[in-house]
This record gives sequence, C-alpha cells and structure tokens, in this order.
Amino acid sequence: MRLSRYFLPVLKETPSEAQIVSHRYMLRAGMIKQASAGIYSWLPLGFKVLKNIENIVHEEQIRAGHIPMLMPTLQSADLWRESGRYDDYGAEMLRMKDRHDRDMLYGPTNEELITDIFRSHVGSYKDLPLTLYHVQWKFRDEIRPRFGVMRGREFYMKDGYNFDLTKEDALHAYNRHLVSYLRTYERMGLQAIPMRADGGPIGGDYTHEFLVLAETGESEVFYDSEITDLKFGDRAIDYDSHAECQAVLEEFTSRYARTDETHDEEIFAKVPEARRRQARGIEVGQIFYFGTKYSEPMGATVQDAEGNKVPVHMGSHGIGVSRLLGAIIEASHDDKGIIWPEGVTPFHCGIVNLKSGDAEADAACEALYASITALGLEPLYDDTNERAGGKFATMDLIGLPWRITVGPRGLKNGVVELTSRRTGESEELPPEEAVARIAAIYNKVLPGA
Repeated sequence: MRLSRYFLPVLKETPSEAQIVSHRYMLRAGMIKQASAGIYSWLPLGFKVLKNIENIVHEEQIRAGHIPMLMPTLQSADLWRESGRYDDYGAEMLRMKDRHDRDMLYGPTNEELITDIFRSHVGSYKDLPLTLYHVQWKFRDEIRPRFGVMRGREFYMKDGYNFDLTKEDALHAYNRHLVSYLRTYERMGLQAIPMRADGGPIGGDYTHEFLVLAETGESEVFYDSEITDLKFGDRAIDYDSHAECQAVLEEFTSRYARTDETHDEEIFAKVPEARRRQARGIEVGQIFYFGTKYSEPMGATVQDAEGNKVPVHMGSHGIGVSRLLGAIIEASHDDKGIIWPEGVTPFHCGIVNLKSGDAEADAACEALYASITALGLEPLYDDTNERAGGKFATMDLIGLPWRITVGPRGLKNGVVELTSRRTGESEELPPEEAVARIAAIYNKVLPGA
C-alpha cells in the first residue's frame, strides 16, 4: 500500500474523551471513529489489525479441531425463555420487537442458539465430541461505555461451544481450549494469564479468565509471580491426548492466580511473600464448563451406547477479538505511539522516502516495495511530500515494527536504514540485506511465510 493512496486520518491532538492509552492511540492513528456511545466504525488501519487477530484465532481453533460457522446477531427471545436465562442479563440485553410483534434480542452470547442447532441435528453419541464456534458481533448495553473498544457496547467476539457425552470428555474440551488460547495469545505477542474466575450469567463453577497485566485493567488480580515466567512457545501438542492437554492445564493453573471475585486471602498467604503480586488485568477471554445447564432444559440429548437418552455436557469459550486490539496497545506502546507485535501488525514494515521526487530515491523505494511484496509481505510506502519529521512521527504513531528509511545521502554509500520500532535501534545496510532481514524476521512469526 502507498500512503498517498491510503485512508489514514491521523490526528495530531488527542481527543478529550479518550482516557486510556489504547483509546487515545486508536483515535489518533485513524483506526476507529465513534459512531455513537460505545459503538465504533473500524477504519482501514484498525480493520486490518482486527482481521489479523481474527485470522490467528481461526488458525488456532481449527488446529485444535474446532469447526467454524456463523450465527446471526439477532435471536428469538423464545430460546432464552426456554433456557430460563432471558431475565439474567437485565438491562444489558438489547431487546426489540419485529414487525410481527415477536420478541427479539441482539445477542450478547450464543449458548441458546447453538444448543437449538445441536438438538435439531445431532441425536447419537457417535456424533460426539463436537465443538462449533464463530466470530461474530455482539451487543451488551453497558450503562457507561468507556475506554474505546475496551468497554464498548458493540464488540467482536469468538465464541465456541463444545458438546460431549460425559463430564470427562467435556473437561478435555475445556483443557483443549486452554491450550489453544495460550498459543493464540502468544502468537499476538501477549502473555495472557489463566486465572480462576466467576461464572457469572453464563453459569458453571469451572471457569478461567485470561488476563493481560496492564495498569488500566478493569480487574484487580492476585498471582504468584512464577506464573509470569511460563511460556507455551512452539511446543507440539496432540489435542486428542487427554494427558497432554491436562498436563498443560496443570502447568499453567497450579500456581495461584485469581481475579478479585474469587480471591482467597488464606490461600494466597501460602504463596511465598516475595512472589505475591497484586496488579490490574485486562480480560481477553474466558472458558467455561457448565455441564447440562442448557442441554437439560432445552432437550439437547443424544442416545448413548446403551440406547438411553442423555443430556450432553457442554462448555463455552470466548475470546474478545476487538478487545484484544486495545489490550495489545495497552501492553505494547511508548510515548510516541503504538508498538505492534509482528504477529498482528497492519503492515509488516514501513518504507520512508526522505526525498520523494528524487529519481534515485524513488527508484530505490520502488525496488524495496516490489521485493518485500514479492515475499508475500505487505509494506506501507510513505511516498508523500510530507517533511521527514512528520513521516517519522506518523510511522511511530501507527506502530509498524520495522521501518526502512531511504534517502539520497545513504544511497550514495549504497545503504538504507533499518529501524526497530520496539528498541529504536537503527542499522545501515544494503537494500537487499534489509529485505533479507525483514524476510527472516517474518519467517519465524508467520505460518507458511
């Protein structure tokens, strides 16, 4: 993409309504625009990052054996009455009537709808286990939406639902999701700690939230500092293996880590004092096992091997896709702007032409642009006539992890400048070596690169 042809409405001043870093930088970098309270239009740069995050979520869900689909945003209130949950959400649920006076709602979650789909098409234990998921817009009518996409009313979420014959099988699905979530967050450059949580209106007493530590987090968290040393990395995992998935769950949940809702001072006091930590965290996902909470009242049963009709055991598993974008910025920024991890960056590198219109500089930039594009990567080429300081400020604000700077002075010596956004360190090297360096960086980050 050439910046002269792109829609990037950056702001020099911070809008007064933006209270936290992610909201400030998303507005200033031209990623979102508020449409109404807690509802945003996603402009091209923000939309690119949103889709990158969604793609990682899809890849890791499919790797774990989960099947993507799509459910509607509007649901019939009758299904929610059938489960007995229609009133649980109170004023957070957006209710409406269609032209035939039927009660409808804008879905805050999809347990009822997916259970209805399951009971309509699955009747035998031989069709289990089954995990279906989708990524879809949700709506919760927050009384006080704030912090941009971190606490909006409309949000983009991956929600998945497992159906299993036994509790043991359903808990394996739970463990499988925990493993897939650890991989998902680490690919985005995040450390998301699984913490014992409260089931809330979803239900179930077996649940973990995934929280990213950040000063602006809405949750108070208590944890053993040893947990921050854990990394899943690129280890191979057999998702069908109960033992392997259980071992990962034990590794990542055996140390104390709880939100304020489930915090227990007596248990926490047993953690060595030097390792006790109290901080703030941003919730970016949650997994639940809730057994037959929905399958029993809604008649989601299968015939077991003995011919008996039994309710299936279920769980649900959510990742806040749009919220993750804000969480990444909260965890990765400086006073100049965003610092995108390579796994989610909207463009893989920036090319800055210090003298647009200079034949040699233009030709060198075009060659870099073509070489990087030929690798299957996306550069953002600043080919505008803006002054150098303005170009650098824009690149720092939008946070591309790597920048190649091209100017007449360097070209006389046969070099360009490669700069890391994270460290600020620069290195002069020939253009072809800069391209090779970018290729090597993304070969380690992007599957199939």
